[in-house]
Amino acid sequence: MGGAGAMFLPLIILAAMMIFMTRSQKKQQKQRQEQLDSMQVGSKVVTIGGLHGIISEINRDKSTVLLDCEGIYLEFNRSSIATVLPSEPVVAATTVDASQKETEEVSEVAETDDKDE
Repeated sequence: MGGAGAMFLPLIILAAMMIFMTRSQKKQQKQRQEQLDSMQVGSKVVTIGGLHGIISEINRDKSTVLLDCEGIYLEFNRSSIATVLPSEPVVAATTVDASQKETEEVSEVAETDDKDE
């Protein structure tokens, strides 16, 4: 009886590994589909070939996107989009500029004080 149980143990481990692998593949596939569905006109994307561009048109019937790559328009299949880049927050850039201006003003005041002495 002990020999039969030991014989089924590798099969049980193999089945468990297959279940875990399929779950992770389905999860990755779902994330990829959500990423493709989130594409909209104006989104910055990178193709599987490494080309960066901005989506200027989406044709859901033909499952294609038209990319604007610095004035050159190219049509790609939706599946050839590798990643949709997150939009850059404008507020953060403005905050950095404001803090840089404050730093510059402080250094200008310090330089003016040094010249007066």
